[in-house]
Amino acid sequence: MKRRVPQPPGRGPLSSLIDIWKVKSIQFIITASFMLMTLLVMVVVSVLLYDKFARTAEQNAFIGNEQIVEQVKLNVEMYLDGMDQAFKMVDERIRASKTVPDPKLEEQLRTILETRSDVVSMALFTAQGTPLAHLPETEMRRNTRITDQSWFRSAVENPGHVTVSLPHVQNLYKGRYPWVVSMSKSIILERDGVREPAVLLVDFNFKTIDDLLSRVSLGQRGYVYIIDESAGNMVYHPQQQLIYAGLKYENVEQAMKYAYGNYVDDSTGETRLITIQTVNNIGWKMIGVSYMNEIVTAKREIGWFLAWLMLGALVFVLLLSAFMSAKISQPIRRLERSMSKVEQGVFDIHIQEGGEDEVGRLSRRFNLMVARIRELMEQSVKEQEAKRKSELEVLQSQINPHFLYNTLNSVVRLAGSGKSEEVIRMITSLSKFFRISLSKGKSVITVQEELEHVRNYLIIQTMRYKNKFRFEIECEDEVKDCPTVKLILQPVVENAIYHGIEMMVDEGFIRIRAERAGDRVRITVADDGLGMPPEKVKGLLQAEAPENGGPGPGSSSGSGVGIRNVHERIRLMYGEEYGLEIESRLEEGTTVTLWIPYRTGVRGGEAG
Repeated sequence: MKRRVPQPPGRGPLSSLIDIWKVKSIQFIITASFMLMTLLVMVVVSVLLYDKFARTAEQNAFIGNEQIVEQVKLNVEMYLDGMDQAFKMVDERIRASKTVPDPKLEEQLRTILETRSDVVSMALFTAQGTPLAHLPETEMRRNTRITDQSWFRSAVENPGHVTVSLPHVQNLYKGRYPWVVSMSKSIILERDGVREPAVLLVDFNFKTIDDLLSRVSLGQRGYVYIIDESAGNMVYHPQQQLIYAGLKYENVEQAMKYAYGNYVDDSTGETRLITIQTVNNIGWKMIGVSYMNEIVTAKREIGWFLAWLMLGALVFVLLLSAFMSAKISQPIRRLERSMSKVEQGVFDIHIQEGGEDEVGRLSRRFNLMVARIRELMEQSVKEQEAKRKSELEVLQSQINPHFLYNTLNSVVRLAGSGKSEEVIRMITSLSKFFRISLSKGKSVITVQEELEHVRNYLIIQTMRYKNKFRFEIECEDEVKDCPTVKLILQPVVENAIYHGIEMMVDEGFIRIRAERAGDRVRITVADDGLGMPPEKVKGLLQAEAPENGGPGPGSSSGSGVGIRNVHERIRLMYGEEYGLEIESRLEEGTTVTLWIPYRTGVRGGEAG
C-alpha cells in the first residue's frame, strides 16, 4: 500500500495554480498586454483611418493622377530622347560621309534601321525636294510633292533645328502608309567640295507612343490624351476617331491655359478631374482625365471595406495572439546546442518550435536568423559568380580596334598594289570573322563554327605577315556539332603568333586539331615557335594580368580576351574539370590543350 506524501503547510490547490502562473508569468503578461493594446490600437486606428480617408480621398486622387500622368510623361520623354539620339546618330553618319550617296554610309544607315525597330524610314533630300538617299530601298511615289510636306517646310524655315511633326500617314513610298512621327532638320552637305543645303528626314512608328499611352488607366473610365502647345492640335487620343467625327468633345481651350497642375472641369456634362503635364523640349501637353463620381464611389466602397477589414484583422490578431502565447516554449538546452553548432559553422539546422515558455519565441527568431544567414551566404556566392560572369562577358565582347585597323591597312596596301584577288579574300575572311564573332548575340556556338572563326583569323594574319607561317586545321566529324563557348581559339592562336612565331627567322607552323576523348572534346593548338620557360607557363593561368597569355585590352595587338580569360570562361560555363592546359619548351614550341564537355543534340546555330 502506497503512502500518501503530505503537502507542505499552505500548499493547497490555489497555491499550485499560483505557482503555474508564476512559471508562465511573462507569457501571461505579454498575452494580456498584447491583446489589450491590439484591441485599443485597432479600434482607434480604424476610426482615424476611416475619418482621414473620407476627408482626403479627393486630394489623394489628385496626387495619384498627377503621379501617373507625370510617370507617363517621363516615359514619353524617355522615348522621345531615344528618337532624338537615333536622329543625331543618322545626322552624324551623314555629316561624316564625304559623298552622298555612298555605299558605306548606306550600310551604316541600314544597320541603324535594322537595330531600331521603331525607325520606319530615313531619307535625305536636296533643298528642291530631290531625294539623295533613302532607306528602305522601296520605290518612292512620283506624285508626292516633297517641298509641300509640313516636315519639309518646318526644316527649311528653321535651319539647324530639329523639328518634330504631329502624327500623320507617311505617303512617300509606294504601297506603304505607316502612321508615323517625323523628325526633320535642315543640314549642310559637302559634296565633292561644294557645300549645299539638304533636309534630313527620319520617320518613327507612332505605335510605340500609342502603346505607351493606351495602357494608362485613371480609374475605370479615365484616360490620357496629348495636344500640341501651339494650336491645341490633337496628337493622341484613345478615342481619336470619335473626336474627328464630332461625337466626343474635349475642352482643349481650357487645357491650353495650363502648363502643369490640375482642375475640375464640367464642360462635358460630367464632373471630371483634369491633370496636365508638359513634355519637355517638344511642348506637348499631356492631359489626364478621370471622373469624380468614380472617386466618390471608390471612397465610400473602400471606407466600408476598410471598416470590415479592420474588424476582421482585429479578430484575427486576437485569436493569433492567444494561440501563439500558448505555443512559445522550448527547452533551453536544445537552443544552446543549436547555437553551439552555429558557432562551429553549421548552419543547416532547424529547432523544433515547441513549448510554452519564452524560449519558444527565441527559437523562432533563431531559426529565422540561421535561415537568413544561410540565404545571405548563398546569395553572396551567387552574386560573386554572377559578377565574375558579367566581367568575363564584358571582356569577351571587346574587339580590339587595332586588329581591325591593321587589317584594313593591309587591305589598302593590297588594293594599291593591284592585288584584287587578295583584297577580296582578306575582306571576305574579315567579314566572316566578325560575323561569327557577333553570332547574333549568342555566347555558345558549335566547334565547327569556332574553327571556321579561327580559320578566317589565320587567313588574315598570314596575308598580313606575308606568309610568315603556315597553318593546318583538322576536326573529327563526331565533334563538329558539339556546342562550345565562342571565341576560345582565336586568343590562343593570337598568342602563338605574337609571342611564338612573330620573332622567328624561319617560317612557322600552327596546327589545330579537334577530337573526341571519351566524354570530353580535346582541341589542341600547337606551334613550333620560340616557346616559354616553365615558370612563365605555370603563371599564365593564375596571373591577374594577361602576362604573355594574350594581349590585354589596351595592347596594340590581339583581341584583348586573353589566355586566362578563355580558361576562366570555360570553367565558369562547364566546371572546374575543364579549361586549358599549356605545355611549352624553349626553342621547340608551345601546345595549348582546351578541354570542353562532349555533348550532342544541341547546336550552336550559324553565326550571324
